[in-house]
Amino acid sequence: MEKKLDNSRAEKLRKWYELEKQIKERMKNIKFKIAVMSGKGGVGKSFVTANLAIALSLRGFKVGVLDADIHGPSIPRLLGVHTKGLTADEKGIKPAISNHGIKIISIDFLLPSGESPVVWRGPLKTAAIRQFLGQVDWGELDFLLIDLPPGTGDEPLTIAQSIPDMTAVIMVTIPSELSQDVVKKAITFARAVKVPLLGIIENMSYFTCPKCGERHYIFGKGGGESLSKATGVTMLGSIPLDPEASEMADKGLSFLTEMKESEIAKEFNKIVDKVLEKIKA
Repeated sequence: MEKKLDNSRAEKLRKWYELEKQIKERMKNIKFKIAVMSGKGGVGKSFVTANLAIALSLRGFKVGVLDADIHGPSIPRLLGVHTKGLTADEKGIKPAISNHGIKIISIDFLLPSGESPVVWRGPLKTAAIRQFLGQVDWGELDFLLIDLPPGTGDEPLTIAQSIPDMTAVIMVTIPSELSQDVVKKAITFARAVKVPLLGIIENMSYFTCPKCGERHYIFGKGGGESLSKATGVTMLGSIPLDPEASEMADKGLSFLTEMKESEIAKEFNKIVDKVLEKIKA
């Protein structure tokens, strides 16, 4: 009995190190690996990730997105991809491809229906994310964006420890003091695991009345700037609230292509300019 247990442990270790080797090989072919995080739910991390992917793709970069939100995957819907089931060949698991040529992997593709929950503890989530990194045929990419769930637990820790040369993490907040408090924890987490902080994006910053042009600060004002000053992390920019952009996101469309001259599109493109400037892409 003891010998069987020893053999089982040895086999698990062998598979772990084999996957570790695969992850390193896959990640060598990706120039920039950027995680999008906040620690706080409901601030629009996935919305930012999806549109950042689209913006980079529109500028001619090869982009992939890893949806690391195991319990609440939303990247497929935001990027207009409804694939169920994945295929594989000798090179690995094939990611889904969006209309913009973005390669996408998500647990959502493996669920039997849109209502199916993922009821997993930490070890299973860690194993799934490591497989997404090491067994998916990402090919050569300029950018791999990783959409992280709320919190500072299994998923962000697995990403930080599994990717040997993470480029950086982008923090997303909304202007409220509550959001700032939680995002500070995520910033402390990033520093503890030694992942560079690229900057802060403030989402839902204000709403501009279409009739009078007056700005309304629904969730408070200046929260992103206050967070930036308190933590020493660069402020990348602010994204306004736009009901039309939100409606488009539900349909898998982007304001970057459907509302090119809108305020939200212009502000978002300024943020992308800063991101590219900071990483020297």
